Amino acid sequence: MGLKTKFEERIKRKEIEIAEYESKIREAKSYLQALQDSMKLLPKEQNASVSGAETLRPGSNVYKTYEYLKKIGKPAYLDEILKAIGKNITKMERVNLAGTLGQYVRKNEVFRRTAPNTFGLITDEISEPPDDFGIDEKHIE
Repeated sequence: MGLKTKFEERIKRKEIEIAEYESKIREAKSYLQALQDSMKLLPKEQNASVSGAETLRPGSNVYKTYEYLKKIGKPAYLDEILKAIGKNITKMERVNLAGTLGQYVRKNEVFRRTAPNTFGLITDEISEPPDDFGIDEKHIE
């Protein structure tokens, strides 16, 4: 066995080793691409640490609306909201506020529309049924 043959054998082994590494790289890239494609299918996340009031600019009409709806604890009609935040009930004011709140509703953030021109807050809390829920008063002795 000559020196040339030894070099040829080493070259062949190294080429085989490189081919194996290239195969592993192709597999890893395919796997990475599959993960990225799968991630695109997931819904966009909101920052869990940011609550509704923290995303609104203090002093804005939307913030005042948020505070009012939080205070009363139920959905309110647009005219009632305008009156509560100190605005005149004009067509322009109604259109402006309804459009702004509608943007939040479409994004499913902070506000929800419960009826035409009636807005409420999205609450993350699950309301519990009352303690006597499901108990028939006739059968209590």
